[in-house]
Amino acid sequence: MRPCKKRRVCCQPYSSYFKPRGVPCSSLDEVVLKPDEIEAIRLADLEELYQEEAAKKMNISRPTFGRIIDSAHKKIAHALLEGKALRLDVKQKGKIHENLCPHKKQQRPPKRSL
Repeated sequence: MRPCKKRRVCCQPYSSYFKPRGVPCSSLDEVVLKPDEIEAIRLADLEELYQEEAAKKMNISRPTFGRIIDSAHKKIAHALLEGKALRLDVKQKGKIHENLCPHKKQQRPPKRSL
């Protein structure tokens, strides 16, 4: 098996944990999104890039990008539809390229009061 190539990851998310409202964390199963899955979601779903272009930005092949985005979509679906917590693994294992990040200069969105 080939060693895993370092993936280019641009931004860190503002939040790292999402859970169903009113359910204590101690009673929830967790689904964990890895940094490359978070970046793939950002590129494909927020930036609306085609897989080929998104793969180039992450410094990986198009088939690898397809596997990563498929895994991320499945994990998110499991968390949402099965009432699990979703944890974003923000420990950076890939190479951060903050100068490529269009969101770098944006400030954190204001907290919403309930």
